[in-house]
Amino acid sequence: MTAPTDHPPVAPPRLGVLLVNLGTPDAPDAPSVRRYLAEFLSDRRVVEIPQLLWQPILRGLILTTRPKKSAHAYRQVWTDEGSPLAAITRRQAAALQTALGPDVLVDHAMRYGNPAIAATLDAMLAAGCRRILITPLYPQYCAATTATVVDAVNSHLATLRWQPALRVLPPYPDDPAYIGALETTLEAGLAALDFAPDVLLASFHGMPERTLHLGDPYHCQCRKTARLLSEALGRPVETAFQSRFGRAKWLEPATDTVLTRLGREGKSVAIFAPGFAADCLETLEELAIRGKERFESAGGTRFAYIPCLNDGAPGLAMLESLVRRELAGWL
Repeated sequence: MTAPTDHPPVAPPRLGVLLVNLGTPDAPDAPSVRRYLAEFLSDRRVVEIPQLLWQPILRGLILTTRPKKSAHAYRQVWTDEGSPLAAITRRQAAALQTALGPDVLVDHAMRYGNPAIAATLDAMLAAGCRRILITPLYPQYCAATTATVVDAVNSHLATLRWQPALRVLPPYPDDPAYIGALETTLEAGLAALDFAPDVLLASFHGMPERTLHLGDPYHCQCRKTARLLSEALGRPVETAFQSRFGRAKWLEPATDTVLTRLGREGKSVAIFAPGFAADCLETLEELAIRGKERFESAGGTRFAYIPCLNDGAPGLAMLESLVRRELAGWL
C-alpha cells in the first residue's frame, strides 16, 4: 500500500543493540569530573542514603574536594582517544556492528556522562530501530549497575509516544562463553609475564555489605565467577573487592588490604578485574598504578596487572555470542 503524500517520513524497521557501560567525565579536569560525579553520586541506587541527608554532604563536601583528586587520577590514564573506558566501548560497538552486519544497528552509551542513554536511544529510534536489545556491560548483576541502566532506559521510554520493543541482556557471571574468554585472556597474559605469580587475584568492584543482606546477588555472583575460573585454569584464584568509599562496611576482603598482606609475605601477584568489561580508572589507576605502589611499599617485588577483556578477540567473540543468543527470534 502506498503511504499518503502527507505522511511523515518513517525509517524502515531494523534491530538495534545498545551497549551500556558506567560512564566517564568528558575531560580529565575538575569541572568535568564534578559534573560526572554529581550525576553518578546522585543516583539513588548508587548511594542508598535519604537524599535530604546525602545531598548536603555531596554538594558541600564531596563535590568541592574529590573532583580535583579524581581529575589527577584520570590524567594518568587518559589517552589520545579520550577516556580508556569510552574509547574501548566505542571499539567494542564498532566490532560488534561489523560482526552482526547491516541488518542490526549497534551503538553505545554511558549510564552517566556522554553519550547519554536518552540521546542515543532517540538516535536509534530515528534510524528505524523498533526492537532494541539493551546490553549492560556488567557480567555480575548489581542494583547499582545493571538495575540503574534499566531505570534510565525506562525513564526515557516514559517520555515517548512511540516506544520500541525491548529486551535486556541478563547478567552472565557463570556463562561458559564468559568464563572461557576470561580463561583464554588470562592464560595469554600469564604466559607473557617474566615470572610465575604465586597468587592470581581477582579484584571486583566493591559494594556496601548491606547490599548483600538486602538481597543483591552481586557478591555471590562474583564468588561464583572466581570459582568457575579457578576450575577452568586449574589453579586457585583469590577474590577481593576494591573501591571502598565512605565509612560503611563494604564487602571483604578489601583489595588494598590483600595487596598489603601479599607484599609483606613476599608473594608475587598477578591481579585482574573480571567484573569490568573494559579497562577504566578503577583498573588502570587504582589497580595497575596505586595497587602496585601499595604492594611494593609493603615489601613486594613482583607484580603484574592483566588487562580486561576489552576489545580483544576472546572478549568480542563472547559478546557476539551473548548478543546473538538474546536476539534469537528477532535477528
